[in-house]
Amino acid sequence: MILPCLYPILDTALLDARQCLLETAAAAMLDVGARILQIRHKGHWTRILFDQATRVARLCEQSAAPLIVNDRADIALLLGAGLHIGQNDIPPLDARRLIGAAPILGYSTHNAEQLVAAAGQPASYLALGPMFPTQSKINPDPVVGVEHLRTWRHLTARPLVAIGGITRHNAQAVLEAGADSVAVIGDLVPADASAASIAERMKDWQRTIGPHE
Repeated sequence: MILPCLYPILDTALLDARQCLLETAAAAMLDVGARILQIRHKGHWTRILFDQATRVARLCEQSAAPLIVNDRADIALLLGAGLHIGQNDIPPLDARRLIGAAPILGYSTHNAEQLVAAAGQPASYLALGPMFPTQSKINPDPVVGVEHLRTWRHLTARPLVAIGGITRHNAQAVLEAGADSVAVIGDLVPADASAASIAERMKDWQRTIGPHE
């Protein structure tokens, strides 16, 4: 698959903290040209959240932008979405059996050994991180850094998404080091989160790293 340079992640905890609805953020990002979105929710999936995610899935379909669900194969199946899993989730082989051959399957890695081991897994793309210190995880893995990314890029032929602490100030260096895409959480949602401010932030990202595709 060919990944867009910018991979926005809709983290529900962050959106709740900034009093922004999931679908408001998704619509704003898609309107400005997001070509992929991921929903990241680490808690219990309530009916209200699922209804919001269903509306986001519809928006993504209308924009021809793949929707990815973090961790939950069952939710991904119900939404007709792709799936992203980590090292502590179900193995990629089992995840692929559940979601089928067509949907996108992403798989997180955190070091050279995991990148090499992922070669035999049926993942559509691999994620590597955290690139920089991040506040989006309670117990983050050791920081990878740009130089390790540059050194390890040759270990996989899969599309590679860099994640963790990536902002407009360091994203270009990450892309130049070999990442195909940068996954961004916090720097896409301003403190005064609204449809207008998120759209403007997306435009700022586009000015920073070029077109989304």
